[in-house]
Amino acid sequence: MSLTDRAISNFKTTGKTQKHADGGGLYIHISPSGGKHWKMAYRFNGKQKNLSFGAYPLISLKMAREKREDAKRKIAEGIDPGLLKQQRKRGIDSGEDSFATVAREWHVKFLPTWTPDHGEKILLRLEKDIFPYIGKRNMFDIKPPEVLMAIRHIEERGAMETAHRALQICGKIFKYAVATGRADRDVTADLKGALPPVKVRHHSSIINPKEVGKLLRAIDNYEGQYTVACALKMAPLVFVRPGELRGAAWDEFDFENAEWRIPAERMKMKEQHIVPLATQTIAILRELHCHTGDGRLLFPGMRTPDRPISNNTINAALRRIGYAKEEMTGHGFRSMASTLLNEQGWNRDAIERQLAHAERSKVRAAYNFAEFLPERRKMMQAWADYLDELKAQYKH
Repeated sequence: MSLTDRAISNFKTTGKTQKHADGGGLYIHISPSGGKHWKMAYRFNGKQKNLSFGAYPLISLKMAREKREDAKRKIAEGIDPGLLKQQRKRGIDSGEDSFATVAREWHVKFLPTWTPDHGEKILLRLEKDIFPYIGKRNMFDIKPPEVLMAIRHIEERGAMETAHRALQICGKIFKYAVATGRADRDVTADLKGALPPVKVRHHSSIINPKEVGKLLRAIDNYEGQYTVACALKMAPLVFVRPGELRGAAWDEFDFENAEWRIPAERMKMKEQHIVPLATQTIAILRELHCHTGDGRLLFPGMRTPDRPISNNTINAALRRIGYAKEEMTGHGFRSMASTLLNEQGWNRDAIERQLAHAERSKVRAAYNFAEFLPERRKMMQAWADYLDELKAQYKH
């Protein structure tokens, strides 16, 4: 039965928490001390959540119902209203049509399609580089030179690649604003050619077998944090992306079948990825399990165990063992494996699938996460054995 103002006024304090439903997930929460607050229960992406609308009578029954309907519309559009509210609290927006407001709404809507790292990077880039300049501006009023001014500040600190990415993000936000009736057009289209092109850079990597052997021995001698040492040792064996490695969770591993199944939401291309585990990798994991197996993550941070090591940890460890960023990076283990496995004559398709690359040409069939799996199992064990040979062969 729906609530009425008289019924709400007549609810008495009982010394216990009370909940009285109005329908559609909306209910009034009465605290043991008598405080009355509007809340809404809802499900988003299969998870049960709650949204607060404010205290009664400051927020009337009519206002609470309007907020409920607004939240339901957002859910229908694929937007999590609770997350959107949190995002808006992180910055001061001036009206529903401001760039920051629309950008946060766009971010919440598309967040489920990105990896957590990627989604966090996008929001931080907006908050650091874009919102301070055009965040409070109404989308209808923003002109191309205003966007370029914000982008120029990124360019001036030498981050040209970041400048291009920020401009692309702004373009997507304007397109979203146009689609939702809060802008006339994408003004970033007028900025085509306004930025110098980005020089193509490849991730630094070591591919000379002798130097690979030296690197692997240096990794074995790493004297830093134990979990970081294990991450370093695993990196060349599994050659996944750094974010996929550092975010690894114990429930993703199947020791009986020697597999690591990375869920789609943690993968760049949003497809589940299988990493066959060589016996050398299993040995590292079993030792590590004695240290972090009681928790969720393989590589928890020292200060925040519920979060993984930072995205710079692997690179910092490489610097600690003497490798400059121009020589080797965490991402470089992927190039190392790709180059040497191809040179050894392994099936290129199996290599690309193991790298979880996004190739979707007409010639090649759309990838399945288990494609070439028997061959990949053989390849991953042979690769681990080869790395052991390099360590033993090149001692000086």
